[in-house]
Amino acid sequence: MNTFEDFKIKKQLVNAIADLGFTQPTPIQEESYSTILAGSDFVGIAQTGTGKTIAYLLPILQGLEFSEQPHPRVVILAPTRELVIQIVEQIEKLTPYITVRTLGVYGGTNNIKGQKLAVAEGVDIIVGTPRRLYDLVISNVLRLKSIKKLVIDEVDIMLDFGYKTQLKNIFEHLPTKRQNILFSATMTTYVDELIDTFLINPVKKTISLSGTPLENISQSKYAVPNFYTKANLLNHLLEDKEEYSKVLIFVGTKVNADRLFETLDFESESSVIHSRKEQNHRTNSIDKFANGTSRILIATDVIARGIDIDKISHVISFDTPFYPENYMHRIGRTGRAEQKGKAILLYSEKEETLMDDIESLMTYTIPEIEWPEEVTITGQLTPEEKLKPIPLDEIDHKSSEIDKGASFQEKSAKNSKELKERKSYDRLIKERYKKPIRRGDKIQNMKKKKRK
Repeated sequence: MNTFEDFKIKKQLVNAIADLGFTQPTPIQEESYSTILAGSDFVGIAQTGTGKTIAYLLPILQGLEFSEQPHPRVVILAPTRELVIQIVEQIEKLTPYITVRTLGVYGGTNNIKGQKLAVAEGVDIIVGTPRRLYDLVISNVLRLKSIKKLVIDEVDIMLDFGYKTQLKNIFEHLPTKRQNILFSATMTTYVDELIDTFLINPVKKTISLSGTPLENISQSKYAVPNFYTKANLLNHLLEDKEEYSKVLIFVGTKVNADRLFETLDFESESSVIHSRKEQNHRTNSIDKFANGTSRILIATDVIARGIDIDKISHVISFDTPFYPENYMHRIGRTGRAEQKGKAILLYSEKEETLMDDIESLMTYTIPEIEWPEEVTITGQLTPEEKLKPIPLDEIDHKSSEIDKGASFQEKSAKNSKELKERKSYDRLIKERYKKPIRRGDKIQNMKKKKRK
């Protein structure tokens, strides 16, 4: 199939797709359309930014007949408010010429009373986060007895967020005879368990393996000793506003997100977003970043899957993600729609093992950039950095079982050897920065700490 017209979809959908400027389907859209339309259970594995939302919405909308019944026939579950909003917006863009009642429900500051009233008015497709959807179910406002199709979007991150119990509770209220559709960017053991438990002979399509570096994204990394030195480096890089025209910065915690926002020199050009922010603040921050009012958006991984914004020039991982798959989701925010993008990873000594996990997943060594001499290396530490960290080998990592195919870029023997025979971080710091390892309170007095 070369065009959407080859799908033989109804004219109203063809016109909507034309309005959006789409002509050719992506590989995941080609692979999923006929199978989902035929009613089979389906599992789609494809990288972020490959058109997964339209891949399941098109066949669902194609087969959805007009009805005035009050109860929904399609339920779509997503892990975050932002992704719920994005899916609802996508449905609205695809249905200007057909009548489909769609409702998005999620928690936070949103008033559940208003959502109950909206459900009572009747809905065809309900999109929601698991916890809020289940709240509506147990309140007897939302009834799922008419559900024909269940979609779980970003199922891997859904399970990582701890929604397994809510999913099982929702499944108990769904009719046994239904079509199950799962989409994910990675295939983990937890996803496998869900598939084996609740799906019936599903058709599985893997379009792009989760660890494959995206060809149109150039990657680089810096070794940086601590939070405030990372902030100094960012202040230096972000001075080039032409190069860093639209920058998404991912941090590991809400505390670090707020701290970085207050530390950067570009407060008037920056916005910050995380789960502790009010919903209006989150929506406004994304809107400002999308329309160019804000050049810099600081975010936590909770919204890594919920941002679909064009022309992001750089994705910067200020904190190295705990799960290597999240690195792929982060950098997938740039280099979209066949555009070029850049990804920068900052890692400290404590994060070196996590960085190694990312490179092992991709089977690719991220090129390291020489430290800019004009950037100050500070010994100032955050309260969290002053605490003794838990050794990474004592932490129970969630492992991912990912098959590696020919599309992976193999490391050279030289690079593999370098990973095994890595020099101590103390020595690397000295060599890269061409400064003494210890200079008063500069950097960390790492050797002194080891003697204690």
